[in-house]
Amino acid sequence: MLLADLADLVLPAACAGCGAERTRLIHGACAACVTELEGLRPRAAEPSPPPAGFPSCVAVGSYAGALRGALLAYKEKGRHRLAKPLGTLLAGAVAALAPRDRPVTLVPVPSTAAARRERHGDHMARLAGHAARRLRSAGYLVNVVQPLRALPRPDSTSLDQHERATVAVNSLRMIPRIGNLRRDDVLRGTLVVADDIVTTGATLAAVARRLEEADMQVNGAAVLAATELRRNFPRI
Repeated sequence: MLLADLADLVLPAACAGCGAERTRLIHGACAACVTELEGLRPRAAEPSPPPAGFPSCVAVGSYAGALRGALLAYKEKGRHRLAKPLGTLLAGAVAALAPRDRPVTLVPVPSTAAARRERHGDHMARLAGHAARRLRSAGYLVNVVQPLRALPRPDSTSLDQHERATVAVNSLRMIPRIGNLRRDDVLRGTLVVADDIVTTGATLAAVARRLEEADMQVNGAAVLAATELRRNFPRI
C-alpha cells in the first residue's frame, strides 16, 4: 500500500529517500528506497537514559537511510505530498499501541508559529491527519486533537537532561478551549502522542506531562524515527 502511495506522488526528479537523480523513479522514490520503506516494522524505542515521564514509545525505524531522507525532504524541502506515505508509516506505529476495539485520540506534537511559517503549515498535524485516515480505513475510531500550543524555546544543545526537560515543559501551553476534544473518548480510549523524531525524549515527556496535568492520561507515543534504537527490543 505504501508503494501505491509513493507512486501517486508528482515530485522533483531526485529520489525523496536517497537524493539520487535516476531516470527510473516511482514518481519520487527509487525502487531501492521504496523497498527499504516498505520493509520497516514498528518497534519499541527509548532514549538512554529516558527522561522522567517518558511514555512508552514505538518508532517506525531508525533515523537513517530512506526514512531520514524522506523526512528531511518532507520537513525541510517542501515536499508536502510525502505526508501521505509518511502518515501511512506513522499509522503502523499508532496501531502497535492502540487496541482496535477502543477509540484512539491522536495528539500531534505542536509546532511553533515560526516553524509553521517556515514549513507552510503544521507538518505534524498533516502527518497525524493522514495517519488517522489510514487507521479509520482499517476499522479504528480515531480523533485527532490539538490541545497544546508551542512557544519559542532556546537552543538546548548545551543543556543537561534536567534543563532540557524544564525548557521543553515551559514551552508548552494548554489551549483553554478545545472544541474538538471528546473527553469521553480520551477517558475510555487510547491517547497516543505523535511526533516525527525522538532524540532525547524531552519533548515527548513534556507533552505527556502537560496532557496529564489536564487529566488526559497518555498511553504511549508513536514516532516515525528514533535517532538511535539503543536497545535490541523485540519487534512488535
